[in-house]
Amino acid sequence: MSIEKTSINKVVLAYSGGLDTSVILCWLKETYDCEVVTFTADLGQDEDLGLAAEKAELFGVKEIYVEDLREEFVRDYVFPMLRANSVYEGYYLLGTSIARPLIAKRQVEIAKATGAQAVSHGATGKGNDQVRFELGYYSINPEIRVIAPWREWDLNSRESLIAYAENNQIPISRDKRGEAPY
Repeated sequence: MSIEKTSINKVVLAYSGGLDTSVILCWLKETYDCEVVTFTADLGQDEDLGLAAEKAELFGVKEIYVEDLREEFVRDYVFPMLRANSVYEGYYLLGTSIARPLIAKRQVEIAKATGAQAVSHGATGKGNDQVRFELGYYSINPEIRVIAPWREWDLNSRESLIAYAENNQIPISRDKRGEAPY
């Protein structure tokens, strides 16, 4: 589904501050000429989420949401998942995947509160994460517009994302303890 770009004035981005979502933040501003609201969920991951907020601020984001959703995540998502013995292929726990509907729920709530016309995520067009986000969005607000950059842009590799980041002065961590910059 193609979105009329001129009808988007504000979008709520699920934002981690990593390579993908930092590029997406700048790409949304450039492509849609819109205001971006960032939302970072604290689900108990071992990261300093204040860094994501600082990075969003560097990009000129005026509305930055960093919220502690740990209690709701465990109570309403993790415990029911464990009670249902939900595992993928018999052994893989679904921690990250089960978080997507909660993130989506909160994004739609923030969109309503801020007057945003759209929501956006960094899930690639190849996997199930895009489905988890988008079914979450549409289950709460069937009229919400979804911007899925990986299905729109021509940045089709990590190398092209890094090149975009470098060309647009987007700070990215490189070789952080030998890890990839995403």
